[in-house]
Amino acid sequence: MCERCDAGLGDESGGRVVVAGLDDAWAATRYEGISRELVGALKFRARLQLARRAAEAIATAAPRDLLAGATVPVPPAPWRRRVRGHDPAEEIALALAALTELPFRPVLARSTGPRQVGRRRADRLADPPAVHAVGAAPPRAVLVDDVVTTGATLAACARALRAAGAARVVAVAFTRA
Repeated sequence: MCERCDAGLGDESGGRVVVAGLDDAWAATRYEGISRELVGALKFRARLQLARRAAEAIATAAPRDLLAGATVPVPPAPWRRRVRGHDPAEEIALALAALTELPFRPVLARSTGPRQVGRRRADRLADPPAVHAVGAAPPRAVLVDDVVTTGATLAACARALRAAGAARVVAVAFTRA
């Protein structure tokens, strides 16, 4: 990132996000301006080094009580990972785990289903993605995502983690719509 863009990330404050099924949720920035451009470059142009900058924004500003547990990336749709060749949420979660020295636990998977992008809020909430655990959940899970929109995917992840044994589930994201 250039210095101007890097400095501009601080101008796009995020904050708490309310998501059903989570003990707490927070995003570092709003999905606008430089933050939106960073997410686009990470997702669609495979600028994977930007995941570290997103993780730094989370690690620097997130309430300390949210960064306690194991980082669990929000899983992408299977076809999306195949097409992109990477998973932005996983890249951010890996970088966040390294920065905070939290364990990294990719214990969730997503089944093929309807795309969330472009769907109305009511449709997203009524028919969230099918998410399931592929291993034992950590007792304290810190879900990590790139963008929070309606929270439907985070809520589905929280349900899967609780069913797999998590006692506390929080979420942090780089940006919120």
